[in-house]
Amino acid sequence: MSKYILSFDQGTTSSRAIVFNREGTIISIAQKEFEQIYPQPGWVEHNAAEIWSTQVSVAAEAIIKAGITPTDIAAIGITNQRETTILWDRKTGEPLHNAIVWQDRRTSAYCDELKAKGLAKNIQEKTGLIVDAYFSATKIKWMLDNVPWAREKALAGEIAFGTVDSWLIWKLTDGRVHVTDVSNASRTMIYNIHSLEWDQDLMDLFDIPAAILPEVKSSSEVYGETTGNVFAAKIAIAGIAGDQQAALFGQMCTEVGMVKNTYGTGCFMLMNIGDKPIVSQNNLVTTIAWKINGKVQYALEGSIFIGGAVVQWLRDGLGIISSSAEVEALAQKVPDTGGVYLVPAFAGLGAPHWDQDARGTITGITRGTNAAHIARAAVESIAFQTMEVLKAMEADSGHRIKELRVDGGATANDMLMQFQADLLDTTVIRPKVTEVTALGAAYLAGLAVGYWSSMDDISGQWQIDKNFNAGHTDDIAERINGWNRAVGAAKACTGK
Repeated sequence: MSKYILSFDQGTTSSRAIVFNREGTIISIAQKEFEQIYPQPGWVEHNAAEIWSTQVSVAAEAIIKAGITPTDIAAIGITNQRETTILWDRKTGEPLHNAIVWQDRRTSAYCDELKAKGLAKNIQEKTGLIVDAYFSATKIKWMLDNVPWAREKALAGEIAFGTVDSWLIWKLTDGRVHVTDVSNASRTMIYNIHSLEWDQDLMDLFDIPAAILPEVKSSSEVYGETTGNVFAAKIAIAGIAGDQQAALFGQMCTEVGMVKNTYGTGCFMLMNIGDKPIVSQNNLVTTIAWKINGKVQYALEGSIFIGGAVVQWLRDGLGIISSSAEVEALAQKVPDTGGVYLVPAFAGLGAPHWDQDARGTITGITRGTNAAHIARAAVESIAFQTMEVLKAMEADSGHRIKELRVDGGATANDMLMQFQADLLDTTVIRPKVTEVTALGAAYLAGLAVGYWSSMDDISGQWQIDKNFNAGHTDDIAERINGWNRAVGAAKACTGK
């Protein structure tokens, strides 16, 4: 049997590929950033062709770095930035328009219209989602309405829609396979998470023709093979999960009540809620975690739009650091923020507020405020936003969370992790392998082809790197009050 699994981790700011062995250990990793396109304030786009080219190039690079050949790959697992929407021509394979990214807010006004018409409750009951520009349906509608000839071509069956997973598989199979999995489908706002099918009523509401939609599959099965002109080998494509669901699986949060938080461009907290969906009463979304061997698991999710991206803003927007890794050292130059709070509502506020019009705000600035205070406030904003989501999750689930499993780039920041533990008054656990998003996709693919025999076979691979236990909590209540006041200011400072 082939010895390795290749994971595609197609993210918001970069494409990555990781080769894993049977122990779930990283053998090699390759990564390439790609362009972020901002045509107007609040609009965010990607070049879909660049997503493909960077992803396939890092995959080839990871294989070479591992010192292996494509024939040594047992299967490919794909995990991807979710909700990002691509339409392409079925004949030419060319995108009709730049991909509209999950962060994009151009359909906010249309979402407000839907809510004003009283449609939000019905949409949430069917899809588990809050009506918001974040999800794919309104992005699809915008493209069909605004890209020349798009709707005509769609009605003629000449157009395909996909989230990034569908796009990559289409390209890998040279247009032979047009699929997605349940986890990505559940993020579109047109997929019924109860009946597990595209919902005709919602498709009619958003004026989306069925002809453009991919076939929805489970998260762990063989969907097709790569064509020989991609890797000079036919490799099974056998696992798909949206990035946050993949991280939940990679963290081995397979039991009801287990929680993980991913600190990426945004922050995403998910709780496994088992085989029955719960409609949130606290502005969280209900999503499909995965479907394996015919069994569906659901999760509650809180999405924070700007997490690690606030550090990128310090680097690219303010220029107070030259690399993201420098933020911890700068923030530690001061013992606290000096009363400064930074609310990074650059694209509105996500869970549990869902305020599309809020804008980024810094409060508490004095003449003595310096770059270190702002850096520390930026780092702490990630933890404060996570706290808000966790409190909502505890209210929905009815029990207090005992531990939080964490992953993503910002978990390397020990100061952030310790502050998070203090703020939540719980244990924050960082695993040895923090690339759990890619690992989750690898596990899903490996299970499908028998590389790993069962869930039990892989559950023992999860190992702790470091526990952060709650410590300094004397002034936490006061600091939470300060944060709440700053959030109020961000909501008052609307983008309208």
